[in-house]
Amino acid sequence: MNLVEWLQRIMVGFGAAWVMWLMIALSVVSVAIILERAWFFWSLRDDLTLLARDLKTSLDDSIEAARRRMDASPSAEAAVVAAGLAVAHQGPEAAEEAMAGAAALQRMKLERRLAYLGTLGNNAPFIGLFGTVIGVVGAFDALGQAAKTPVAQATSQAMAPQAVMSSIAEALVATAVGLAVAIPAVAANNFFQRMIKSTLANTEALTRVLLAHLKIDPAFAGAAPAAAVEQPRGKAARASRQEEPKKGGAGGEEER
Repeated sequence: MNLVEWLQRIMVGFGAAWVMWLMIALSVVSVAIILERAWFFWSLRDDLTLLARDLKTSLDDSIEAARRRMDASPSAEAAVVAAGLAVAHQGPEAAEEAMAGAAALQRMKLERRLAYLGTLGNNAPFIGLFGTVIGVVGAFDALGQAAKTPVAQATSQAMAPQAVMSSIAEALVATAVGLAVAIPAVAANNFFQRMIKSTLANTEALTRVLLAHLKIDPAFAGAAPAAAVEQPRGKAARASRQEEPKKGGAGGEEER
């Protein structure tokens, strides 16, 4: 028995049913990912127009006001801007780098598990085609077996067309299952990728608003830490002023 006959027996023996079961299992995972990603993007929804307007208004007030407004928003755009506000006192360059890093992290969260949808959408038709090939091999095997049957055995010859039709039907079902699994995966992946691009574009717009405020008014960037720095300096100044009379008194005593 050569290799072709051995592979043919394996294909005919197992049939295409296992391919369809595999596709069903993959489709269940695909649906679970689609639902999870849909819930994730739904939880990040926010009015970006209102958020941008509130960011501009709060920046005119203080960094703390802007930070409170960003913390109140569940969106990924607000999380990126909040990362820049956290280091805004160090200057526009530091804020820009912090927001770039936060945007990269948010992009990883947004794209999580989408590679599975893309891979399944691209390869599910080929898996279905593999089942189709197995079904066609089974159909031709049934025709070959019927050709070997003596003409006198009319019952066996009558059963041959039925076996051929069954194998062809199995092949077509495998193709249909492959397409049924691939189409939703591709559609969902394209939809989520579009939402990611929109989110990153909105993030870029909001980060530019913050950077514009920091670059236009450098004193605005240093306003937050200034209060924290002035307090110890004030204590030191008061302590030094309290020590000066003591030194003066000591000097007077020496003069005396």
